[in-house]
Amino acid sequence: MANNNIQILGAVPGQYGDILTDGALEFVADLHRNFEATRRRLMQARVRRQAEIDAGATPDFLSETRNVREGDWRVQPAPADLTNRRVEITGPSSNRRMVINALNCGAQVYMTDFEDAHSPAWLPTLDGQLNVRDAYRRTISDEAADGRQYRLNEDLATLCVRPRGLHLMERHILVDGEPVAGSFFDFGLTVFHNHVAQQSHGTGPYYYLPKLQSHLEARLWNDVFKYAEECLGIPQGTISPTVLIEHILAAFEMEEILYELRERPAGLNLGRWDYIFSVIKVFNKRGDMVFPDRSQVTMATHFLTSAAQLLVNTCHRRGAHALGGMSAFIPRRDDTAANDAAFAQVRADKQREADQGFDGAWIAHPGLVEPVLDVFQSAFSTDNQLSVIPEVRIAPDDLLAVPEGQITEAGLRNNVSVALQYIDAWTRGNGAVAIYGLMEDAATAEISRSQLWQWLHHGSNLEDGRPITADLYRQARAEEAAALVGQRGQDNPGALDKAVELLDEIVLSDEFVEFLTLPGYRYLD
Repeated sequence: MANNNIQILGAVPGQYGDILTDGALEFVADLHRNFEATRRRLMQARVRRQAEIDAGATPDFLSETRNVREGDWRVQPAPADLTNRRVEITGPSSNRRMVINALNCGAQVYMTDFEDAHSPAWLPTLDGQLNVRDAYRRTISDEAADGRQYRLNEDLATLCVRPRGLHLMERHILVDGEPVAGSFFDFGLTVFHNHVAQQSHGTGPYYYLPKLQSHLEARLWNDVFKYAEECLGIPQGTISPTVLIEHILAAFEMEEILYELRERPAGLNLGRWDYIFSVIKVFNKRGDMVFPDRSQVTMATHFLTSAAQLLVNTCHRRGAHALGGMSAFIPRRDDTAANDAAFAQVRADKQREADQGFDGAWIAHPGLVEPVLDVFQSAFSTDNQLSVIPEVRIAPDDLLAVPEGQITEAGLRNNVSVALQYIDAWTRGNGAVAIYGLMEDAATAEISRSQLWQWLHHGSNLEDGRPITADLYRQARAEEAAALVGQRGQDNPGALDKAVELLDEIVLSDEFVEFLTLPGYRYLD
């Protein structure tokens, strides 16, 4: 299909006709034509910054924006349905039943995802757009094979949308012969189709912005928001973004990021899993930045505690909400003891965040709403903790402190197994996967595969003294893959072949692969 130099390269079954309308596609094309050049310059700036770090530069707070950090300014107050954000649940946009359950679960906010919890194949991406549209119109429903009906309750979580990061493209849409950015596609369609329904139901266009690395990227998003508001007749400042601080370089620009978005309600969220991955990625050439087993890199480690303290201080001084990280535990029906232990760990983790001043935190499963809500309700009686401004002094060394610990064979094998299982599911269209009692998404898979690369390429040793070599990796990968195939009765072994192929490619590559989803995109329809 081609229309006004807009081409659709994927199939468009009838149910998606109301999504890919001429008006919606023209709006996405306008975003591309107005902002693609800036997006590309920002992606090139990322490459240049990485080259500087590879050459030995160390991140620091920006001298050229000192006036922003020392200035007297605040973001706009949050809208009524985003003042209380104690519990925020996340999940993939493409799973209709999960969308309904998340909206009904009792959390204050539901972030529906086109990014790390989403496998961006063409039709699932369009399914996500349909689900978002129907959710905002309060018409979304589903029926199980046994006849069970899924409908929306009267009281619903406030819906936010996370579009893809600025680095990802939507290859199925060409504008003037060029693919559009996935972020422009996801944002453009959701705001175009839903801003009227949002207003009629007393809510608004609320977004989560992923993978930002600098305040200039926040400036681009603010310009995109202004343009959308002007084009669609939305009052200026209505679009409300929460920025995920999930990259080590963004941690040095938290204040500047908020400043760029200050004319609208804005907040920050500490995306712990991607944040860990980003440190490994950014310093991939440094042998003194090797991390221990993923299980040992907890929020109690100094570099993560420092980032959390800095984020709360930054947000609350500027009148912005501070949101804590993900609790990925999935409750089990068959193991009460394991549940009790996991719930105790979740409560302790959330209590730490509440004590640090966070206004709420993320969960991945409705079963965690009650315990996490209890923690934050006990911590403060008002809607939020914006009045709590902890006194902290965070230096660059605090944000760059390497956690101590061991590299174990169990940790290596867990990374191999998690990466294989996640990539296998992702290539088959599932971006949020239950593995070993945890909800894994692209961020946690990125930690797993990046640690394998880091340990291998820096000649790390296991705690028993054995060197981590390509042969050791291949042996572990072969054994873990065989175990997985055996456990599932060789269900769809071809997809596991793709997972093995991709994991080998990115672990054994001489150069660190920036995101596994970039080479992985070739496996998606």
